[in-house]
Amino acid sequence: MELPVLAGIISTVLFASSNLPMLVKAARTKDLRSYSLSNLLLGNVGNAVHSIYVFSLPAGPIWVLHSFYIVAMLLMLIWYLRYGTRHLEASAGLGLTT
Repeated sequence: MELPVLAGIISTVLFASSNLPMLVKAARTKDLRSYSLSNLLLGNVGNAVHSIYVFSLPAGPIWVLHSFYIVAMLLMLIWYLRYGTRHLEASAGLGLTT
């Protein structure tokens, strides 16, 4: 195995692993108040545009990493739209501010 491919595999595992706690916490608590809709939308649009470049490259670790980012950002957006307003409404009903 060549060094650049090995480095790609290692970095893919590290980057994906660093995002897993965020996804697990969001899925478990359904509390996405610390995220903004504009950030999640821009992240998803950025991933879509960047896909044109990434998937023009030969298949390799970058495809896996980028696919992970696509799924992670899309899940966060879906969860934000589904659960994000629920926590805001609950906080407003209790007189809490976010």
